[in-house]
Amino acid sequence: METIRFWDALPVRAREALRRAGVTAMIRPGAFLTREHTRASQVFVLRSGAVKVWVSRDGEIVILDVLGAGDVVGELEAVDGGTRHANVEALTPVEAIVLPAARFRAVLDAHPGAAWAVAAVLAERLRDANDLRTAHFPDDPERRLASRLLRLVGRFGTPLKEEQPNGVTRAPEGAYQVQVPVTQQDLGRWSGMGRRKVAQILAADPVRGCLTVARNMIVVRSMDALHALSRKDD
Repeated sequence: METIRFWDALPVRAREALRRAGVTAMIRPGAFLTREHTRASQVFVLRSGAVKVWVSRDGEIVILDVLGAGDVVGELEAVDGGTRHANVEALTPVEAIVLPAARFRAVLDAHPGAAWAVAAVLAERLRDANDLRTAHFPDDPERRLASRLLRLVGRFGTPLKEEQPNGVTRAPEGAYQVQVPVTQQDLGRWSGMGRRKVAQILAADPVRGCLTVARNMIVVRSMDALHALSRKDD
């Protein structure tokens, strides 16, 4: 599924208006942009870095998404005036344009095309949520995990570069790295399974040897293997 970035979908004039309306903030890893159930009214447009969107239910953490440069945080509350629906926590150093919800809405009103950027983001997130729910019935953990990994590669993936014995750095064709601290436990919390099940899937065909999840980096050596995992029970 193609990932739609709010910033990319905005008309150029709306981007400039948002820059003028907001202030640039630098947010350290581990800091919260929003907290669940609060009524803070700020909107964040991410310019760099990565954040984790999560909720707590009966003491268990459920990850809803991992967002990066070009994404927007707080747009739902800006639209409906409700309380924060989730915690948003910085995984890495984050740079963001921050502005009050009222000012965000004023920019949308002044640039009608900007509202379609919000609509496109919400539609893409709804499709992703529906796809994840569909993979729960019938239960299809491989497809759920593959969809989360593909989402990470789409947002944060860069060509993998490896140093060869002769000292030359080469990028293997079709190999990617994701330099975001997402662990196997995080992947489980995001795709509805335990860490042990994630490890089991990664150790089995078709991704065995093709995909590594370390603490600060995910390496995908074969996108074909990852796509095969997403279609395993088709």
